[in-house]
Amino acid sequence: MEGSSFAARSIQLSFVAIVAGAWYLASETGSVSRLFLPPPREVMAAIERLVGTNAFWSAVTVTLTTIGKAFVIALVAGVSAGYLVTRSKLAMRVIEPILSGLFTIPITLFLPMFILFFGIGAGSKVAYGATYAFFPIALNTIAAFSKAEERYLRAARSMGANAWETFRHVLLPGAMPVLITGMRIGFFICFASVLGGETISSVAGVGRNIALSAELMEPARMYAWIMFVILTSVTLNMIVHNIENRIRSR
Repeated sequence: MEGSSFAARSIQLSFVAIVAGAWYLASETGSVSRLFLPPPREVMAAIERLVGTNAFWSAVTVTLTTIGKAFVIALVAGVSAGYLVTRSKLAMRVIEPILSGLFTIPITLFLPMFILFFGIGAGSKVAYGATYAFFPIALNTIAAFSKAEERYLRAARSMGANAWETFRHVLLPGAMPVLITGMRIGFFICFASVLGGETISSVAGVGRNIALSAELMEPARMYAWIMFVILTSVTLNMIVHNIENRIRSR
């Protein structure tokens, strides 16, 4: 197990090194214009300048707050809806295919509608991110609770467990691994959709600053923002992945 983990880490680090090396060579040798691909040293200098400004932390606060609100809404709505659907076999046969079908539709098509209803500010990004993240959470919740072993449910009822005790001690522990997976997928869909929405149309946030840097022809600053997003995403993914592994190993 340790050997396979070491091999996976080695491959990941090698991939990062290859990408960084290709970036350095392409920008420093002039094979790619610095307008499109600034050298890594310029991007690192831009990151240092950004981190020291109030505008940077203000944008990060706006984006993280928007993501947090959107994810909480999606989590509560998705888990609640998914659980309620599993309480009826008819509802599962009717509603689950509808949710699956709706999830295949690019929600980005409806971003102008969210902006029309909620404005160009953070409200439209909250609604957009929550709607997009709702579907994987709801579908994984349905999958999690629908696979509960009937014999365990009958055993709990025969021992006098009420509805809450059955949910707490039988349904929830069995469903937790799949629920966590749905939450992880929903979170990163929410993360990506909020940033995408900010980039397309917004007045503040990290995505807006990426778009503004491109509009002002400041590639080093634009790549600095993008690097921050990538590092944040990778860090969050590692944290969530470790939490998920710990829950699964219990």
